[in-house]
Amino acid sequence: MKLFYSPSSPFVRKVMIAAHELGLVDRLERQPAAAHPVKRDASIRAENPLGQVPTLVTDGGLVLFDSRVICEYLDAQGGGALFGSGETRWRNLAGAAMGDGLLNAALLARYEGAVRPEALRWSDWADGQMSKVTDVLAVLDRTAPAFGDRVDIATITLACALGYLDFRYPALDWRRDHPAAAAWYAAFAERPSMVATQPRD
Repeated sequence: MKLFYSPSSPFVRKVMIAAHELGLVDRLERQPAAAHPVKRDASIRAENPLGQVPTLVTDGGLVLFDSRVICEYLDAQGGGALFGSGETRWRNLAGAAMGDGLLNAALLARYEGAVRPEALRWSDWADGQMSKVTDVLAVLDRTAPAFGDRVDIATITLACALGYLDFRYPALDWRRDHPAAAAWYAAFAERPSMVATQPRD
């Protein structure tokens, strides 16, 4: 399987963590890619019209995106239970959507400051996105104590989201006001899959 890959992407990291947890990481051929919201990578666009990472090309030639779809495909290939069934599946999907929402908001705020020309930046837009981050952190602080030792698409996605905040927003002291979320993340971040997928530029 070929994975269009960027070591700084939290969505790629989510796929890589799932692959590690499912014992499939050695089956992924990582294809370096330079996804960008403006300067779009032609090599990705040849497979995925959105030009985004992660994009997975299966051994059978099927092209899959986005990260949640790829993770579900890997889960099926590895015989895992990252998504679950019945009520557990809906719980896991809802948690993953919350983590993805935090990531999308944090990415949009970052693009506003790092990609958009300074004369066109809108601080209210960035503030609005970061308020979503704050709201998700508040919910996560209330719910994280019940996670226990769960390893599923929800906890993986939420851990990637918190890791992204550390990576791109080092001045954001999210742990100060969210000690329960911080305690859960500290334990989850010690998993070998998390250690092996630390983001980098």
